[in-house]
This record gives sequence, structure tokens and C-alpha cells, in this order.
Amino acid sequence: MAVERLPLKGLLKGRPMRLATRLASGLAPGPAIGLAVGLAMGFMVGATSYAQSLTPRAYWPAPKGLKLVTLAYQYSTGDILTDPSLPIVGLDSRLSLAQLSYQQSFSLAGRTANAQINLPYTWGTNAGEILGETRRRTISGWADVTARLSVNLLGAPTMDRAAFQELRANPRPILGVSLDLLAPTGGYEPGRLINVGSNRWAIKPALGYIYPMRRKWLAEFDLGVWIFGDNDEFLGTTREQNPIASGEFHLIKRVRPGFWFSLDLNYYYGGRSTVGGVLRADLQRNSRAGGTLVFPFRRHHAIRASYSTGTVTTSGGDFEILSLVYVYAWN
Repeated sequence: MAVERLPLKGLLKGRPMRLATRLASGLAPGPAIGLAVGLAMGFMVGATSYAQSLTPRAYWPAPKGLKLVTLAYQYSTGDILTDPSLPIVGLDSRLSLAQLSYQQSFSLAGRTANAQINLPYTWGTNAGEILGETRRRTISGWADVTARLSVNLLGAPTMDRAAFQELRANPRPILGVSLDLLAPTGGYEPGRLINVGSNRWAIKPALGYIYPMRRKWLAEFDLGVWIFGDNDEFLGTTREQNPIASGEFHLIKRVRPGFWFSLDLNYYYGGRSTVGGVLRADLQRNSRAGGTLVFPFRRHHAIRASYSTGTVTTSGGDFEILSLVYVYAWN
């Protein structure tokens, strides 16, 4: 990972409380393939903004034994470094992210379940005002590995292909739960302000519900909360962060098997941080909106395109995301 070194030695050495005081002063800084693409996008916004993701069809089931590999590219521009504990204002970022993912559907206690793992790599530039001085940073490296387990509780027992086709023809309400995990595997150097990795664990338990409005129209709701571990190597001190509660809504139109599009909206609240024992004025009350289109081709393949932008931004989050995903699925 290559990150420009920050002039922090004089700032930090012997003066942790002064750092905390300055931070606290308010420096704001095919049939089954359609499901597969939805699930594979859970962490495409990257490690610094995972609480803001938009993931349509995350709880739509799949036939037992379905496997998939995805290759994804995402381009983000704007205030994408949404770590408000960093003393950066006027942020203007241009970041790219490439991600390799693997996912498999299986039976868990007679219910449809899915397991997924994601390996992201990110690179780009961040430009902003750091402690009164305008600076530009270039970053690159492996970001934090993420994983997800989801289980359907209502409406989706373990299914073979015939049962899955029946569900597609006559959709019914579906209730599911999930657990997302972020592991601190990304590149991190304690003496540098901007890093690719977060240097902390995080988990998100969530509940999802799908309501079939009509045969080809679905409404999906998702409620969850991100819970964060501490970063004990944040510029010579400790950074803590309160949980972030999030909600998503997706209006989904199924055109034909595997071909669908959606309108997506989320809202998230919380995440106030404490740095060096000082509580920061960085409560997040943000919202994003966007759209998703999935198009299958040649039976085992699909392409997904999506776009989202910030609609309400009180602390970070004012950025745009464009992503393109290739999916290969087999059973």
C-alpha cells in the first residue's frame, strides 16, 4: 500500500490530549442469477462506508447448491472517506474498488441459507483540508475482507429448482435474518491518517422482509445495526464509535427470469465517535438513493449496473457511486 506520509510526529508526540481536543472541536470532515447478483453486492461501497450500502434482493432465496463467482468494479467520487474521526474537511475523493466474491446456497435446519465472502482491493486519491492545510493523498491496497451469512425464516424452505420456479411464479412473503462480518485484514499503518483498512472488527445483524405487491413487483425492507470494535492504534490513541442503525427500502420490478431493476433508498443514524476519550460532534443522519439493473445472458452469466448518490448528508456521505458487476453462476 502506498500512502503519502502525514506530518504527524510533532502533532502526536507527548500531546494526545491536544490531538483529542482539536478533533473534538467539530472539524467535520437466469432465475437464480438475479438473486445472486443482489447478494454479491453487500459490501461494494468499501470498508470506510459499509453502513451506507444499498443491496436489493438480499433476502430473495435461491435453489440449494447454487454457486457463484463475481468480479466487480466500483468508482466513487465526492466525500467518500466517511470516517468523521479524521480531521479532514472539504474532502474530494476519486476512488476505485475491485472485488472478487464467492457465494453458495445451502440448507440450514431445513431453510434456505447463503454464505458469501468478499475480497476487495482499492486505489485512488483523496484531497482535502487537514488541520488547516490542503493536502492530496494517493492510496492503494487490499481492503478489509467481509463475509455474510443469511437464513430465510419464513416463506423459503430449502428448495430444489422445481420448488424455486414455483416460488417465482407465485411469490409469497419472505422473512430472513443475516449477519455481516468485517475483519481488519486491510492495509493499515498507525502513523498515517488515511488508510485502506479500518484496523477494527465490525458486525451487522439484520432482518429483511420481502412483500410481493404483485406477481412481478416486490417491496423489500431491511433493518440492521453495525456494531464496531475499537481501533487502538488511531494516531497514538484509541478511536471508539457508537453503533449505526440503518434501514433500506427497495421497489423491485421483475421483467423476466433473471432480468430485473429496482429503485433503492436507505437511511442510517448514529456512529458518533470518541477519540482519545473526547466525544466528537459527528453524529451521522444520512440517506442515499439510487437504482439497480440486472441483465442475464447465455444462461450462466449476468451483468449488474447500479448508481447511487447522497440525498441527506449531515456528516460525510455526500458522494456518488457507479458500479458494474459480472456474475457467473452454476449448480
